[in-house]
Amino acid sequence: MKGTQLGEFEELVLLIIGVLYPNAYGLKIRIEIMEQTGRKVAIGAVHSALSRLQDKGFVKSQLAEATHERGGRRKRLFQITATGKQAIEKNHELRNSLWNKIPDMALKGLNYGGSF
Repeated sequence: MKGTQLGEFEELVLLIIGVLYPNAYGLKIRIEIMEQTGRKVAIGAVHSALSRLQDKGFVKSQLAEATHERGGRRKRLFQITATGKQAIEKNHELRNSLWNKIPDMALKGLNYGGSF
């Protein structure tokens, strides 16, 4: 297994896999990312992230049955592993911990273009 750090896009893909469970496959993941974030995402970027996540042991995949709608092609379905669950939980806890440590004064007035 390669490194266990999650990049921002990898974390997003991993979370979307959880949202789409049990029907998370490349194109559907791409569409969901675009709908949830408003970001334009290339399918190649999604496939690269899925490959990295699989190499890290954060997701596993299997081929679904071939369908007539897909011209007999099979979808590769992705699922979060226990290690992947631990990784997103760790990121979630870190983000919440850091958010809770920001003093109210540090964020006060930022909506109005405040400066030093």
